[in-house]
Amino acid sequence: MRKQYHFRPSANGYYAWDIDRLVSLASACKPQKVKLGDIAEIDEPFWFDRPDDIPTCRQIAVHARLIEHADLGYPVIMSPDHRIMDGMHRVLKALNTGLKTIDAVIFENTPEPDYIDVQPDELLY
Repeated sequence: MRKQYHFRPSANGYYAWDIDRLVSLASACKPQKVKLGDIAEIDEPFWFDRPDDIPTCRQIAVHARLIEHADLGYPVIMSPDHRIMDGMHRVLKALNTGLKTIDAVIFENTPEPDYIDVQPDELLY
């Protein structure tokens, strides 16, 4: 699997969480059903939220391929405020296949980020 990070804005860049670590932390949590209609990111520019992120047809095709190959056997990972930290391609696969819910692990407390005030292109992939 490709190296992945979850990003949230910070004072001088982004907080970044290593997805491998989030998956490890989430393994101790019990999955629960979450309504797809309650996932706000479905209606937000999730992958194209930075000013220089322009969704080209090629980039959309890459995400379409990832959605097609997403495995719904793994729960998505959410922060305590029910924001997606890992699994947006699975969320969209569930949406495209007509499901109403998806399995999710929801952290009680947001884990500390692995990086603070970084830019996505500064990390190793």
